Amino acid sequence: MSSITFTPLVSAAAHQEKPFKFSGADFKRWQQKMLFYLTTVSLSWFLTEEPPVVTEGDTDTQRTTAVDAWNHNDFLCRNYILNSLDDVLYGVYCSVKTAKELWNSLEKKYKTEDAGVKKFIVGKFLDYKMVDAKTVMSQVQEIQIIIHDLIAEGMEINEPFQVAAIIEKLPQMWRDFKNYLKHKRKELTLEELIVRLRIEEDSRTSDAKTYKKAMEAEAKANLTESSNAQKRKRPKERATTVANQIIWPRTVVFRRRTKVRIAPVRDNRPPSINIGIVGSRSTHSAFCSLLSNFLCTLYFPPHSQKVRKLILFAVITRCCAVLCNL
Repeated sequence: MSSITFTPLVSAAAHQEKPFKFSGADFKRWQQKMLFYLTTVSLSWFLTEEPPVVTEGDTDTQRTTAVDAWNHNDFLCRNYILNSLDDVLYGVYCSVKTAKELWNSLEKKYKTEDAGVKKFIVGKFLDYKMVDAKTVMSQVQEIQIIIHDLIAEGMEINEPFQVAAIIEKLPQMWRDFKNYLKHKRKELTLEELIVRLRIEEDSRTSDAKTYKKAMEAEAKANLTESSNAQKRKRPKERATTVANQIIWPRTVVFRRRTKVRIAPVRDNRPPSINIGIVGSRSTHSAFCSLLSNFLCTLYFPPHSQKVRKLILFAVITRCCAVLCNL
């Protein structure tokens, strides 16, 4: 009579990391994690072996003990699997009697559903485009993950195809570098391509930082120069007049920007005054205000021609003094 040996159960307390809760998606990954976990606790063989059968009337104590131990460990294995399912799936599969039956039921259902995943992953790979907003190396890693998923689904993708696909998917700002890689006569391995991309990206990042610092320094210098120019005071200039106070026309210059030309008085008519403004509107307004007051004083009262000349000279001199202080 053949004897049944029992492998002692390894304590699961030493293995803290458990598989994630399976909710119906990503079955292959969950299955691999679950299989590894059951192996660490010496329960994976209950997924493939048939349970021992005790014939009626068999009184072999050792055989009966082995069957009881099998049932106990199979119960543990089945509940490890059930506890790694989410609540919905737990309610569906909790009535399954053995770990092997439970394992095969899950594999039959979700491996068949995963057959349509191939088309989804292929579409994801074909539609993937790199963008300028993210780093190239992080996007290369994303492409490699998609390629790994394709290989896991049983699709063969050789290394030259992976290299060409990554080069073709480089972002718009890398157009020149992409053309450079396309025209290389020597084929690159995937590792060599990744090294070249990393060096190029580091160089671009360094150049961008240098350019940014230069622009900040230039902007700061321009701001300082503008501030100093505003603080710089313009020297005051005195008004200049013609030395001979009798000779007309008389010319008065205000800060080399405002010129007033006064024609001689003839036949008791008001003198003609021509104003040329080179300065600001405030200077022009101040001068016009003073000149308006002067005209009201000069022509409305009945003054003689000599008195008018004296008043005219006095007011013009006053205008010069006021404008020099503006």
